[in-house]
Amino acid sequence: MGSPRSHDLGFAAGVGVLVLAWTWAAGRDMPADRPLDAGGYLLVAACAGALGWRRRAPLPVLAATTVGTTAYLSIGYPYGPVLVPMAIAVCTVARHVPWRAAVPAALLALGVLLLHLLSNDAALPGALALIPASAWVAVPFAVGSTVASIDAGRRAAVDRGIADERLRVAQEVHDVVGHGLAAIKMQADVALHVLPKRPEQARLALETVSRTSAQALDELRSTLGMVRGAPAGSAGPGIGDLEALYRRMRAAGLRVRVDVHGTPLPLPPAAELAAYRVVQEAMTNVLKHADRKEATVVVDHRADGTRLEIANPHVDRVPTPQSPSPGLGLTGMRERVLAQRGRFSAGPEPDGRFVVRAWLPRGDR
Repeated sequence: MGSPRSHDLGFAAGVGVLVLAWTWAAGRDMPADRPLDAGGYLLVAACAGALGWRRRAPLPVLAATTVGTTAYLSIGYPYGPVLVPMAIAVCTVARHVPWRAAVPAALLALGVLLLHLLSNDAALPGALALIPASAWVAVPFAVGSTVASIDAGRRAAVDRGIADERLRVAQEVHDVVGHGLAAIKMQADVALHVLPKRPEQARLALETVSRTSAQALDELRSTLGMVRGAPAGSAGPGIGDLEALYRRMRAAGLRVRVDVHGTPLPLPPAAELAAYRVVQEAMTNVLKHADRKEATVVVDHRADGTRLEIANPHVDRVPTPQSPSPGLGLTGMRERVLAQRGRFSAGPEPDGRFVVRAWLPRGDR
């Protein structure tokens, strides 16, 4: 593939050949004050050649084609194809130049063209000259503006896709790293506390730190590999992996009680991942923030979806504040669930518990 510069030069050459041939054919049949000669063909070729710089310098190219076209018509050469390069220049300005500069430039080009036509006795009178002359500017400008809007929409869609991907990566890394670091900190604090009097218990806590960090690194590598090599809906950990998660949380010092109801049925992969991350993040929040390191997890499998409830009983304060950064904490859990058309709630209960609830549908609804 060639460079944009070579494409522009090739485009200008193609337009030049077409317009010169069209001008030759039109000059044979169209009456004019002055028959076509080398000067007329030179002006047509110059206007077409200027298009080789149309994207690098759209406003100067519009000025050059306007001057060349006006000179051609003022001399008295036949009307027609010479207006094509100017129309292309107008379209390019509308597409690539901001409106605050594009509109005045197009109006100035139209004014120069109309000034010639209205002062030329051989031109069509009044509105008969105004309408077709205006069309040579208005129609290309409308086309260029439309293409510019389409381009802007495509760029916005790409930007949204990049932002969504960054958010997804941030969610995955936050959930994996946050869970691992919370467990490591918990056991490290235990080791520091008991080291002077009970070194054997401190050793057990440090062994847990080692295992937890290794597991967190493995999960982080797996997560980053999934993010790099697969789309957003690709498989990751799911409800079937919760038992291993419970074991890791218990090893980190969290007392976990689990109640499972119903027969497990598979959810869509993205919903499976969302369910796993909600349980993981909710238990991590209890481990990091709650006064009592206890959590009750209810997984209720139903025909239409899966209901999750993670409760920290008898807390004295909310386990985690609403995160100011989107994609983290409670905000991240909510966004994950809502992205799967589920339902989410989190907050303190009258009995003193802090409860996270989520429902994830079994299919697209």
